[in-house]
Amino acid sequence: MRHGENRRMPKTPATAAARHASAPREVRIIGGRWRRTRLPVVDRPGLRPTPDRVRETLFNWLGQDLGGWRCVDAFAGTGALGFEAASRGAAEVLLLEQDAALIARLRALKQRLQAGTVRVQRGDGVAALRALAPGSIDLVLLDPPFEDAAVFVPALAAAARVVRADGFVYLEAPTAWDDTALAGAGLRVHRHLKAGAVHAHLLRPSA
Repeated sequence: MRHGENRRMPKTPATAAARHASAPREVRIIGGRWRRTRLPVVDRPGLRPTPDRVRETLFNWLGQDLGGWRCVDAFAGTGALGFEAASRGAAEVLLLEQDAALIARLRALKQRLQAGTVRVQRGDGVAALRALAPGSIDLVLLDPPFEDAAVFVPALAAAARVVRADGFVYLEAPTAWDDTALAGAGLRVHRHLKAGAVHAHLLRPSA
């Protein structure tokens, strides 16, 4: 956002519904070579896996084959988004997560699936995005904890910097983001879906 602008960002609701208190105990990979693989969901603060229906819609938007794509899942959690991308042929998927217990589970799942295209890294997702080369990523996946409202703007800015001009940024949020709110990051809404308390956005770099 430029100095002097007073652009209002979407507010994050503090309701229990928005935090997905009734998160599922497992999710599954929907398509690709690991189709139907079940991923357990552990009880960790802020962990709210992307529902199967939403992921199915996202990858319908993107297309079924992600062959050759470089992807980053900046708030990996269960790894459902990142492993879904790898299952569908992505050439490289970086999973970023801060929670040590979740990192251990992600590494165990990578080993079980023999997922050679997946790299698991512990650390801050926004900081890791900032360290990547500009315009080097085909798909950035952003599904931060809904209660951490302050992370959305810097995460979007970092994602916009590293995504290719013809690439995509996926944003999952408790409220809808429109083009006005996204303008400061240089992104625009390409697709949007509301499913329960989740707003799923597929974003493109602004022209």
